[in-house]
Amino acid sequence: MAALTEQAFWELVTTPDLGLDPQSVSDNLKTKLNDLSDQHLIDFDKHFGIHMRKCFTWDLFGAAFVMAGCNDDYGFSEFRCWLISRGKTVFENALVDPDSIAQCTPVYYLNEQPYPYIDEYDLIAGLLFEDRNEDELPFIPSGSDEPNGKRFKDKPKFLKQSYPLLFAKYWQ
Repeated sequence: MAALTEQAFWELVTTPDLGLDPQSVSDNLKTKLNDLSDQHLIDFDKHFGIHMRKCFTWDLFGAAFVMAGCNDDYGFSEFRCWLISRGKTVFENALVDPDSIAQCTPVYYLNEQPYPYIDEYDLIAGLLFEDRNEDELPFIPSGSDEPNGKRFKDKPKFLKQSYPLLFAKYWQ
């Protein structure tokens, strides 16, 4: 059996409807992953981990802060899950230019606030694997404790300079 390809990973993880609420996005992925073999679940989880590490940067943390007030590690993890769910092009553009996230539409809103988070999206493959096998997926170290790059400055003046599009669209 061939390993799950990068292209197949993106086809699975990308939400078909960008306006869906986070739970529906998770449910959609769970339905897709349910049909995968155990080996493909392992492969999927590896791909997900690689992409979570790629976007573990201060620049993207700053974008999440401007967009939705994200200010903790857990929230930033859920933001990165949301970013991955938007698909390969959005993800890769955000790695190069975090301010490009301002062009992602639609964005789900909760209590009239942008909500670019998907709770535990990164755990779905592992939970399915565990349900089937009564064992956990192979452990893969998650990487560094701190995001890569230089910490963003959280004063509005600096945020506006660093993230002009996000600042204009979301800063309150």
